[in-house]
Formats: sequence, structure tokens, C-alpha cells
Amino acid sequence: MGRHFGDLAKIRHVITYSLSPFEQRAFPKLLLQRNPQPMICMYLTYTWGNHVHSEGKRKVAADYKNEE
Repeated sequence: MGRHFGDLAKIRHVITYSLSPFEQRAFPKLLLQRNPQPMICMYLTYTWGNHVHSEGKRKVAADYKNEE
């Protein structure tokens, strides 16, 4: 039982290759390709927030049509 996981069996005439996890890049530049730039997100959030705020300040005419 003193064997390590990589040394379980010796197979002759079979060549195996491996790459260190420190050398491989599984998802290179994934965040840069998929996500928009932060300034664009900030601008869209700011304009959306101003639009919702201005709509919230308006009076709804249907609420006051029965008043005298």
C-alpha cells in the first residue's frame, strides 16, 4: 500500500503525456470576452436608476380622477 496514485502500474510500450495544472490555462480570457466593460455597466445602471426615480416621483392620474 506504499504506492502513490501515479505509480499504480507500469505499462510497457505506452507513452503517456501530462501537463501540470500550473502550466495549463483552462479558460483563458473568458472574463474579458464574456463580460462587458465596467464603465458600460455603471453607465447603464446609472441611467436606469435615474429613469426609475423620475417615474416614481410622477403622480398617476388614475389615482386622482374620482376626487373633487
